[in-house]
Amino acid sequence: MSEEPTIWEIRLGVYATAQQAEEIKEHVTKLLCPDPDHAPPCPIPWSVSLLRHSDLGEPGAYAELVEQARIENPRP
Repeated sequence: MSEEPTIWEIRLGVYATAQQAEEIKEHVTKLLCPDPDHAPPCPIPWSVSLLRHSDLGEPGAYAELVEQARIENPRP
């Protein structure tokens, strides 16, 4: 018996400036679809979005990432 397709969400949290986040989004987009001019449909339909941490509505999301960034990039 084969499993029916469903929507999966893969989250990637990055500690970055808005410009860096946009560049990462572009890289991920190219990974998912290296030939944007191909004939439709994509073999695996996908979408990508960019959200600020504060827009997630999950205050504790990525707490470990924020702590990691604080440790690795201490401010004077």
